[in-house]
Amino acid sequence: MENRAHALVAGIFVIFLSIAIALVTVWFSGSNIQRIEYLIVTKESVSGLNPQSAVHYRGVNIGKVENIEFDPENQQQILVRISVNENVILRNSTYAQLGYQGVTGLAYIQLNDDGIGTDQLAHDARIPMRRSLLDEVTGSGQDLLTNVNQLVLKMHHLLNDENQDHVSQILQNIQKATRNFDGIAGHLQPVLTSFTELTTESATLVKRLDQLLGEVNMTVAKINQKDGIFDSLSQSTQELAMTIPELRNVSNSITRSSHNFDKVLHQLEENPQSLLFGRPSPLPGPGEAGFVPPKE
Repeated sequence: MENRAHALVAGIFVIFLSIAIALVTVWFSGSNIQRIEYLIVTKESVSGLNPQSAVHYRGVNIGKVENIEFDPENQQQILVRISVNENVILRNSTYAQLGYQGVTGLAYIQLNDDGIGTDQLAHDARIPMRRSLLDEVTGSGQDLLTNVNQLVLKMHHLLNDENQDHVSQILQNIQKATRNFDGIAGHLQPVLTSFTELTTESATLVKRLDQLLGEVNMTVAKINQKDGIFDSLSQSTQELAMTIPELRNVSNSITRSSHNFDKVLHQLEENPQSLLFGRPSPLPGPGEAGFVPPKE
């Protein structure tokens, strides 16, 4: 009986000890903290991300990854279910990226916020995932390698044997042109010397022209002075303007005298005797004494 009692006590002790260990484990694991679940949606690879991976928000651990699966409605998308502490408020402008822990290759979720959202993110809402900096560098590196490969192929095509011969001919032609240019420069030297002399003579001519223009200006100034040529011409013009009306009157008088003289000559031509006996009396008209009607 005593052995059975000891066994019963030992069993009860083991049971209570297990319950205590479980309670302590639950206490230290923080399972008493309420969490909110969200879905992260991405079409990119999530290599290195596993369930129970950490979820960071601006560098602070706020939760963990619960599950990773393909979207049953769209197999091109991957759904990452995360649980976040309820005291963390996420905005509708929140987005996710993959972060990597050193060189281990293990990934975690990094949540960030553009700061443009004002509304709180709804429970079980979908958060878009953007490419991480490493993914951007990897993609850019791949594009760079592709471009370098294309450049090498084009350079190989450009520098084939035929094009190398063409390049060699071009270099030879450039060398010949350089030699010809040296000869042309030698022939141009006398021309440049002559041009320098011509420039000197032109400067002298310009100086002489300036002196001549100065003399012309002095002459014009003298002409414009009082009692000068222009003043004399002005007075002569005024006198001539006063003389013209008198000449017009004299011309009219001469014209009238000439007209009267013509009349006198005409009368003398018809009646020369009038020069001695004077002008004959006019013939009587109709109704006057001595009127003789003309014969028909």
